[in-house]
Amino acid sequence: MRMTKFLLAAAAAAAILHAVPAAAQGAQCGNTGAGFDAWVGAFKQEAAAKGVNRSVLDRAFANVSYNRPTIAADRGQKSFKLSFDAFMQKRGGAAIISRGKGMKRANAALFASIERKYGVPAGPLIAIWGMETGFGSYMGNQHTMSAVSTLAYDCRRSDYFTDQLYAALQLVSEGYLNPQARGAAHGEIGQTQFLPRNVVNFGVDGDGDGRVDMVGSRADALASTANFLKGHGWQAGAGYQPGEPNFAAIAGWNAATVYQQAIAYIGQQIDAN
Repeated sequence: MRMTKFLLAAAAAAAILHAVPAAAQGAQCGNTGAGFDAWVGAFKQEAAAKGVNRSVLDRAFANVSYNRPTIAADRGQKSFKLSFDAFMQKRGGAAIISRGKGMKRANAALFASIERKYGVPAGPLIAIWGMETGFGSYMGNQHTMSAVSTLAYDCRRSDYFTDQLYAALQLVSEGYLNPQARGAAHGEIGQTQFLPRNVVNFGVDGDGDGRVDMVGSRADALASTANFLKGHGWQAGAGYQPGEPNFAAIAGWNAATVYQQAIAYIGQQIDAN
């Protein structure tokens, strides 16, 4: 997946897509797969009425289906209810720290460049990278458009994921997101697992090749993550442990307190060296 000068080229499409209400008014949400196909039909009609190109819609939804693994993942996020110690053990926190120190050394120039530009040190970026995909080793096997569409249809968070679906359509329209792409269960993309709207809002070209590639370029993924944190209030030089100014930016990444604490701790251990 790739996009050329995406954030500039997408401006016209964004003007259309951002004008669309967060939830499609005629497409009725549901809590089982029974009404999904009807929902897709209604959503496509409404999106087309709002200016989304019909060829984009046809390509984007060509192989979309109700994704039960996505629903199971959305209902089963039990690790976020664990204690800090149990969460660290379950998610391999010690291994992330150990390998993360090596990643910091091996990519020292990249992390120094990112910190100069965004004010975010290596530690929390490496912590997120390791926690989300094992440093890019596993980015998921779920059909991205099906995952996002399923959550837009599902009543639990329909408004939120309807907005993500419009962002995914924008990525498809600009040639960044292949309609057959696979990723994480909630439709996250790339080495640090950006939801589609975050790719649109914060994706940047970290390696200077003129495109943003969250999957194939660690520089793009990590610079985009730093840009996300900066966009959520990160202050260069300030601390990021609980109670310190930049902890709120980490909270913007994930709402689970134990996840936030883990990222802060892992990042601190990596930055200590």
